Amino acid sequence: MVTDVAVGLTDVNLMPSTEYEEIIQNVQMILATMKGTVPLDRGFGIDGRFLDEPTGVVQARAAAEITSAINSQEPRARVKKVFFDGDLAGGFGISVRIEIVDAKLRGKMTL
Repeated sequence: MVTDVAVGLTDVNLMPSTEYEEIIQNVQMILATMKGTVPLDRGFGIDGRFLDEPTGVVQARAAAEITSAINSQEPRARVKKVFFDGDLAGGFGISVRIEIVDAKLRGKMTL
């Protein structure tokens, strides 16, 4: 199953009713968290040290960082594509297309 996930958290549901909801929420949490901000798990999230670089550099490094973080921190999801929606002021929004990996195939996959 392939789905798009936008950066930004909705209300956190501590008891998601489906695995799909749990995976989507986990990906949103990864995207919304800067590395170094989670006590006892300083490696969780996205490294944002590149955010003050030129837009092209930010997009390239963000896509690589997002892909790496999701692939390592949520093994049930695989990044298919990272999208950037820009504006004239130089800001942009990010969304990620992920594929939710079948539980039977997870043990057989290689990165």
